[in-house]
Amino acid sequence: MLQEQIKSHGCLDVEEDPQSKFCDSVTTKPPVATLTAALAQKSGYPPNLVTLWPRLAPLMLKFTRLWPLVALLLLQACSSLPPETYAPRLGQMGKDVMWLPTRDELVTQMLQAARVTPDDEVVDLGAGDGKIPIAAAVQFGARAWGIEYNKDLAALAQRNAQRAGVVDRVRIVHGDIFKEDFSKATVVTLYLLEELNAQLRPTILAMRPGTRVLSNTFSMGDWEPDQVIRAGTNTGYFWTVPAVVQGRWAVQGLGMAKTAVLSLAQKHQRLGGSLSLDGQVQTLLGARVDGADLHFSFVNAEGLLKSVKAQVNGTVLQGEVTGPYGMVDTQPEVVTISGRRLVN
Repeated sequence: MLQEQIKSHGCLDVEEDPQSKFCDSVTTKPPVATLTAALAQKSGYPPNLVTLWPRLAPLMLKFTRLWPLVALLLLQACSSLPPETYAPRLGQMGKDVMWLPTRDELVTQMLQAARVTPDDEVVDLGAGDGKIPIAAAVQFGARAWGIEYNKDLAALAQRNAQRAGVVDRVRIVHGDIFKEDFSKATVVTLYLLEELNAQLRPTILAMRPGTRVLSNTFSMGDWEPDQVIRAGTNTGYFWTVPAVVQGRWAVQGLGMAKTAVLSLAQKHQRLGGSLSLDGQVQTLLGARVDGADLHFSFVNAEGLLKSVKAQVNGTVLQGEVTGPYGMVDTQPEVVTISGRRLVN
């Protein structure tokens, strides 16, 4: 534009030396300063710009020609950066299983079955895109983490947690479910295969009694689920890790005798056994273990049905005897009991 304005005043041919041609009205060659001042006055530009422009113009034209090359280099640099997102393919193979995400409705129903709360630590074995840990944090306020063998999926899951705004409560570990320590979790979720569940079962059964376990589609062999969860055409299973109560226990407070002997046989949460009380041996009724809670019923010396609920903590138990219930004048007094495991 500056070139055009100077040309329009008939004072300068910008293709040549700015000091070699002047206006037709100039018959003698004036000093450069005089010419510069005259051009500045006519063009409205500062004298220093009028002086420098003819020298700058060719450089600017050359620089303009370089813009396509600069743009190409920038595009190449951007294309060499790692992608910000990763899109897994449904059914893609991993270390042991293919990746298939659990349906949203089943995720919610499984976590509801486990009664997840903000006090829980949820671990997802084979976290995939992080759906279950994120749901545990968002919907139930729990602290959650996942173990994922595929590093790209693990990174995606962590980004998903950040997008969901729960990065302070969710973390995804790139690791192996058979090597990572998840023993402190209170809720375990899985979507693996029967044989992998079977390999993990001893580890899970050794966790703290009361730990809740959830599996999409695949069961735990002969470990009977406490609940079967249906969500449309999808099925989930729920278990509670039982305390180990098998063996003989010396129990005080069950009858007239100072000590009764409780003998228990156990297969996961199912129990059988007998009670030696006041010189009589009887079969236990309704015996079961729910996490760390031991339940059974017996008939006392008066022929009344009594129910026991005791909490097991390693080699000791404490609880109470209640019943009968129903149409009685007064509710029976709650009797406290205690016991210890006998060494066979």
